[in-house]
Amino acid sequence: MEYKIKFIWDEEAGVWIATSDDVPGLVLESGSFDALVERVRYAIPELLELNSRKASSYNLTFLSERHDKVFANG
Repeated sequence: MEYKIKFIWDEEAGVWIATSDDVPGLVLESGSFDALVERVRYAIPELLELNSRKASSYNLTFLSERHDKVFANG
């Protein structure tokens, strides 16, 4: 089964936030993108089992979004 995980950068809090429409209850955050990937990898099986969707393997697709403002020199 394939699950899409959205990572959005929260500029104010300085953290990445992970959510998913495919995995009910998934809301995690971390200041490090890579650390958040690892946290999600461990949380997904537990959350899916709680939602009666147990499987032997999972395909995760991570979609990230970050917006930055860049000022021109001039």
